[in-house]
Amino acid sequence: MALAVSSSTSFSTSRSVPSQELIKVSQIGSYKPSDRGLNSLSTVNISSSSSRRRSLVKPVFAEPKRNDSVVPQAASTVINPEVASQKEETEDFEKLAKQLENASPLEIMDKALEKYGNDIAIAFSGAEDVVLIEYARLTGRPFRVFSLDTGRLNPETYQFFDAVEKQYDIRIEYMFPDALEVQGLVRTKGLFSFYEDGHQECCRVRKVRPLRRALKGLKAWITGQRKDQSPGTRSEIPVVQVDPAFEGLDGGPGSLIKWNPVANVNGGDIWNFLRAMNVPVNSLHSQGYVSIGCEPCTRAVLPGQHEREGRWWWEDAKAKECGLHKGNIKQEEGVSAQSASDSVTKENDLFETESIVTLSRTGIENLAKLENRKEPWIVVLYAPWCQFCQGMEESYVQLGEKLRDSGVKVGKFRADGDQKEYAQKELQLGSFPSILFFPKHSSQPIKYPSEKRDVDSLVAFVNALR
Repeated sequence: MALAVSSSTSFSTSRSVPSQELIKVSQIGSYKPSDRGLNSLSTVNISSSSSRRRSLVKPVFAEPKRNDSVVPQAASTVINPEVASQKEETEDFEKLAKQLENASPLEIMDKALEKYGNDIAIAFSGAEDVVLIEYARLTGRPFRVFSLDTGRLNPETYQFFDAVEKQYDIRIEYMFPDALEVQGLVRTKGLFSFYEDGHQECCRVRKVRPLRRALKGLKAWITGQRKDQSPGTRSEIPVVQVDPAFEGLDGGPGSLIKWNPVANVNGGDIWNFLRAMNVPVNSLHSQGYVSIGCEPCTRAVLPGQHEREGRWWWEDAKAKECGLHKGNIKQEEGVSAQSASDSVTKENDLFETESIVTLSRTGIENLAKLENRKEPWIVVLYAPWCQFCQGMEESYVQLGEKLRDSGVKVGKFRADGDQKEYAQKELQLGSFPSILFFPKHSSQPIKYPSEKRDVDSLVAFVNALR
């Protein structure tokens, strides 16, 4: 999610700033947040009366009352069938992306904010994607900003967050990882397990799952992805797309739209713009940091090195992604998406918690043969590389926790590879994920028929059949 500047730009080497101070890029003109005008803009047609003040709006992750679920209330509401049938016809976002391919970032930002209003938010990482906030300000429209606080960020990044809030008179909506998940990871594997077994597990706990919770309260989000950030994985990013990996407010595939206003912008041009607009930047940039993430996993790069070389430097250069934008990762020619994903996720299984039982082939065969079970079971048939399985991971883990002492067993069975033919023939597997309920007094499992995979919908399904 973080934007980055290429190491060839002059900003990192032309200035020397103490690491403890936030810096501002050199000023052109005398601009302040309260008096910057829009009359000089020619890239979008915005009237002078549209310079509205920012207003506080509902947060990405509103939490009016504590309950058992960490999913936002809006995200866990089951849509009434009559309401769902009245949805507007799906827009062709591939066509819209082509129409906006040559549009300026300001035009794209204005279009996104106009279209989604309070149901869209800017994802801000604490790096140079402050450019997104500046473009949003220039549209004159209200906007929201959220960020993932992993608990492992640099002190300079937290100082930068504070400076951005003061500059734009906003409150960044922070998302935090689940404390019990972090506690379990650290107690089991230690504080720096990612140096030994890869960063994917830690990123999933500290970044991907909090992001998933945030996005379930939105219909669209705005990212700072650029094609030149990582030519091997991000070279085909469109300016707008149906999000290929996450679900939005309405739930299900296609329920979230992803906007990438600076996808076609060169890193050097990003920094020229930031200098011109005199906005705050992270002081780590002046110390050789280009792409900025968590403190233990980020370091400065040398002149001539690509910006991603400073991220997870102990791993293969082809794996420089944390999972936030995995749906945009370009596969190498001649390698299928499934086989590539299999190789990446071989050591990173899903639904790993003590409340969910891992079933082997023999285990699920025995379960299917029983006619009088002591307890009913709910079992997900999944594949770790499947983006929709990944998308329901958090809700299924929550289901396991909710049903821990309820008399209902929660299980999982990996049904891809050599097990797929059996699962299709004997377990009603059509596509991943498939969810089966095994009643106490029947050998025939009942397949969950809906694509609504939030925890409340799954609990309702179990309660209706137990």
